[in-house]
Amino acid sequence: MSKPRPGDIQVATFPTHQVITQANPLRRAMRRLAEDAPAETADDPVARAEAALASLSGEFGDWMAEECQRLAAAHADLVRDGVTKDSRAALFRAAHDIKGDAATFGFPAAAATAASLCRIIEHAPDLAKVPAELIANHVAAIQAIVREGAGGQKSEVQRALNRKLRGVADDYLAAVNRDRPEHLEAIFAPSIAPDE
Repeated sequence: MSKPRPGDIQVATFPTHQVITQANPLRRAMRRLAEDAPAETADDPVARAEAALASLSGEFGDWMAEECQRLAAAHADLVRDGVTKDSRAALFRAAHDIKGDAATFGFPAAAATAASLCRIIEHAPDLAKVPAELIANHVAAIQAIVREGAGGQKSEVQRALNRKLRGVADDYLAAVNRDRPEHLEAIFAPSIAPDE
């Protein structure tokens, strides 16, 4: 019988159980540094990523403005052409991208509003029957939040706006999904999005 190689899966058998140990290929990629190593010699990938993000931060406002334009165009297409599979998908993608990017780019309130819009698109049984104002108000709120930026008193106003929009959206979704318990569970689940 040959001796197991370091990369092999090893199985230790005991009377009541087995312990399976799998090799950790990441060990070869890791490099240990002395605790007293100077900061300039430490190769910290997190610090490098944060520095790269900071160097791009001047672009964030422009990127969010572009995302808002894409959301507005998707909404305009939905209003003009009605709810189709493509128009629904385009609106959802635009809102979902903002939901994912906005907090990183310094617009957490826009992320929360986009999350509420995504919930409407995802959980409304018939998007064509959703009050047009509910969708339009979400789109306008996202645009206003990005245009005005965050900070100080604006942040509190934006959080209040988000709470109101989310409340109206949840009330609507609860009413139209009263016969769809699987959606009600998702609607009433607490959100993990920031600033909601």
